[in-house]
Formats: sequence, C-alpha cells, structure tokens
Amino acid sequence: MSETDITRTADPVVANQLDEDDHLKREFVRDVLSAVDDGDDVGARTLVAPLHPADIADLIEQTPADDRRALVRALSDLIDADVIAEMNDYVREDLIDDLAPEQVADIAAELDTDDAVAIIEDMEEDDQRAVLRALAPDDRAAIEEALSYPEESAGRLMQRELIAVPEHWTVGQVIDYLRENQDLTTDFWEVFVVDPQHHPVGTCHLSWVLRTPRAVSMADVMKREQTLIPVEMDQEEVALRFQKYGLISAAVVDPSSRLVGMITVDDIVHIIQEEASEDILKLSGAGEGDIHEPIFDSYKTRVRWLLANLITALSAATIINFFEGTIEKMAVLAALMPMVAGVGGNAGTQTMAVAVRAIATNELTRSNTWRTILREIRVAILNGLTVALVMGVGVAFFLGNTQLGGVIAAAMLTNIVIAGLAGVFVPVLLDRMDVDPAVASSIFVTMITDSMGFLAFLGLAAATGLVG
Repeated sequence: MSETDITRTADPVVANQLDEDDHLKREFVRDVLSAVDDGDDVGARTLVAPLHPADIADLIEQTPADDRRALVRALSDLIDADVIAEMNDYVREDLIDDLAPEQVADIAAELDTDDAVAIIEDMEEDDQRAVLRALAPDDRAAIEEALSYPEESAGRLMQRELIAVPEHWTVGQVIDYLRENQDLTTDFWEVFVVDPQHHPVGTCHLSWVLRTPRAVSMADVMKREQTLIPVEMDQEEVALRFQKYGLISAAVVDPSSRLVGMITVDDIVHIIQEEASEDILKLSGAGEGDIHEPIFDSYKTRVRWLLANLITALSAATIINFFEGTIEKMAVLAALMPMVAGVGGNAGTQTMAVAVRAIATNELTRSNTWRTILREIRVAILNGLTVALVMGVGVAFFLGNTQLGGVIAAAMLTNIVIAGLAGVFVPVLLDRMDVDPAVASSIFVTMITDSMGFLAFLGLAAATGLVG
C-alpha cells in the first residue's frame, strides 16, 4: 500500500465518503450534486476537496452526462491534470471538447509525456494541432515524437522524463547531479547509464546509488544486463516482458539503439488490465464494452457480430431441416437437441478461452501447439465420457428408452470431443493467419458445435433405426 493510500484510509473525512469496496458512497455523490444544483459551489468543493484525484475522476464519471458540465464548472479549481489523467477515456473526451486549446495545453504540460499523449491522441486533427501549437517547444517536440509512433506501441506508452548519466561518472557526481538539477523528474526507480552515443550500457537502482561510496565509478556499480524495449514494440508484448522478467522499469530504445524513454510498472498494470478486458470483450463480440461509450457506437459494434452469428446459425438450421422427417417421427428429439448443442457449445467455449489466453500470454507457441492440442483432446474425452454417462442414464431412466439414452450419450461424447478440438484449433489457425483469435474464434466455434451437435444426434438417431 502506498503512502497516499495509507493517508486516504486514515483520513476520517475520506473514510466517510467511501464504502468498504473503496467506491464513493451513493449518499456522498447525491450530496455533491445537490449542492451543485442549489448553486452552492463552495459547499460542493468543500465536500470533494479531501478526495484523491482518482476518486474525483470517479465522481465525475458517476454523474449523469446531462449534469456533468455543471459539476465540472463547480469543481474547476479541483480538476487538475492528475484528475484528467485518471478519467475514463470517453468522459475525458467530452470534457476536453469543452476546453479551449490553451487550457488543454496547460493540462498536458503538467503531465508526464505518456499521459499527455493519451489525452491528445484521440482529439480531432485540427484540435490536436491547435493544442500542440499552444504547448511550449520542448513539450510539443516530445508529444509530436510520441504521436509519430504506432498506436499501442512502446513509443506511445513510454515517458521521456528519466535520469541518464555517462558511465565514466562516479556515484558522487551522480548524487550531486540529482541534487543540483531541479528540472529533473522526481519519480524514478533507477538511473540509466549511457555511452557517448547515448546507448544504454547499464542500469543502477537508486538504492545502490545511495548506499555506495561516492568515489566508486558508475561502471563498477551498475548492472550491465538489462531488458531493452524497442520503441515500436506492441504494448501487450511490453507487458509480457515486464511480467516474465519481473521488471519495475525498463529502457526504451529507438532503431539505432539510443535511449529515448522508459516505461514503468504502473503503466504496465493499466495495460495488463486493458488487454485482459479487451480479449474478454472481443470473445463476446461486445466491442470495447465501456459503459460510457456512445449508444450508437455500441450498437454498431455489437450488431455486426449478431448478424454474423445469424448467418453461421443457418448451417445448424439446414441440418435440422434435413432431418425434418426424423424429428416428426419422434418429437422428443426436438426437446433433446438443444441439450447436445448447448453442452457442446459450453465445452468449446471453455477450451477456446484457455487457448486464446495462452496465445495472448505467449504460453501457446509453435513448439508446444501439438502438445496443447493433445492435452485438450484428453480433457474433452474425459468431460465427454462423464457428461455422456450422466445424460445417457438420465434419458434411459426418465424416458424409459435405453436406445435413445445410448444415442444421446454417443452424440454428447462426439460433440464435446469435436468442441474441444474446435476450441483449440480455431484460435491457433486464426493466429497463424495473423487474425486476432479473440475477435473471430467464438463465431466459428459456435457454428461447429451447433452444427456437429445436431448432426451427431439426429444422424445417429436415423442411422440406428431409433425412429423406425
């Protein structure tokens, strides 16, 4: 727990405004909005002033869109760059749209480069240029450089504010440099050591600098092995490197291997959460899944996947239509069909979720693909045998038809095994084709499990003479 969190928890005023889950209490939000409605801006600011910037951002997000502008106006003195940086993207965009370019520039100038880029990158091109013109030359150059890198890359994620010193310096020179230069960043974990061409040659934790005698050379105390992040690396790959090597911060280098920035673990925490949520939402076809996203944007994202599912469902409908005569002779088949397809669909979804996650975290690679497929086949067979036994015995007992119980058991086993294969094969195949498996897998897996479930059950029913 950070010092800030300890302070917030210990503050009785703040404690009364937050519930046991660290969320703003409904009563508190209501009191603030009532003060704003009554024109009591001072009272509203008095209530909100003790809050952490993240909680102020939450307050603005929880306020209905129609009341948000009045709240922001009333709390204008409290809404600084830190609050803006903590806001939901959609809410922040609405707020930024109401500000003059000079005001946005003032906010961006107070933030680290990565946070300033997050605010500016989604603005309209004309507004973006106006904000950049209003920035100081150094800030403008840093942000323009960041915007030149691909979206969701290390170049967009990194911050330029870092400490870099030459390798011939002593520890004493580094300490004096840190103390005497007031313009240096105050938030850093390690000191990067560079050669004359500004290539990183080592890194030194701040604790090492403080505990080492002044006369010792940085070349003797630094750690030469370090994880360097290419500036164009995708942010998901960056997060995997942090996770794999247990990094707190890492140097970012350009194509000529020059040090251009650093990425810290607090940024990676956001990326991990963002990427995990993104994959889950992609699997469901829900788009970004943000409750602040405009309704029409959510509609456009979701409806195309529903229509795609409708089209793939035609294959299952075609199979059912082919066996129309079989179903007419034994109506109970119509009641049991959805069970075969439904359980198979759930089995496929389970395997697909495991496969997509393994691909996203680099656990499933070309070297272990077949081993993973064989593993999932074994799991599917065990699941299939268990469910088939329960289903077969249940149908035979309750419906008094042993042959029907055997048919549905065989169909259930067949579909669950096929579902297991589809659940791992489809994501792997899409990944090999450079298609995001989180986006397209669910449609194909659902089509396969539904179609094969109906085909196996109705086909076995017809082939075994169950319906005469």
